[in-house]
Amino acid sequence: MPAALAAVVLGVAACGTDGPDAARPVPNDASDGSITVFAAASLTAPFTELAGQFEAAYPGSQVTLNFAGSSDLVGQLSEGAPADVFASADEESMAKVAEADLLADEPVAFATNTLQLAVPSDNPAGITSLEDAARPGVKVVVCAERVPCGALAARLQAAADVDLVPVSEESSVTDVLGKVTSGQADAGLVYVTDVRTAGAAVRGIGIREAGSAVNTYPIAALADSASPATAQEFVEFASGPVGRAVLGAAGFGAP
Repeated sequence: MPAALAAVVLGVAACGTDGPDAARPVPNDASDGSITVFAAASLTAPFTELAGQFEAAYPGSQVTLNFAGSSDLVGQLSEGAPADVFASADEESMAKVAEADLLADEPVAFATNTLQLAVPSDNPAGITSLEDAARPGVKVVVCAERVPCGALAARLQAAADVDLVPVSEESSVTDVLGKVTSGQADAGLVYVTDVRTAGAAVRGIGIREAGSAVNTYPIAALADSASPATAQEFVEFASGPVGRAVLGAAGFGAP
């Protein structure tokens, strides 16, 4: 189920098509321009910012955000949950939605992400590498392999020839980070963007082989959207210059 639900509403009404400072028009939907965006949990901070910027750029629009692990979101969509846009943390999850014939158009790759070890700020276990996290007695947490961060963690371990023995496997990367920040784990494999978002609460430990295990994030409008024009505009907004700037500032790589 969703890890968080954020709605950012700005109700400025304006229109115009001429001149560099003219407001962009509301997309010509039959609906009121409201959309619901299902997005991977690791996108919480940048997509919350993007939703506000989108509403400012399209007066009268409204974006509701539903964040959870990508596999959980795929399950919700497959069961008929109403949504207009899907942004996944990996291409495999998006492929499942495509196979279910739920997409309005081809997905667009808009970001990439890699993994890092997150440890508590005081690093009580003295972890300095992925090998340290595999030591007996170290409490390490990872995502379950069915979710994108877990599948990526498995690929990273294979690339590094390291076998972690996790004390728990979580359904989203934010849950892994929560175990670390609460002191329930000595280390957790999370996205580099999550380490940045956590700030002083954790310390990031780089992994040599991280560049060989990269997740590509795709985004697409959904076929059953009640606001198809607004949905497509959001896809273009998130994957365009504004989205790239916000995502880059959050630590995401270019697709």
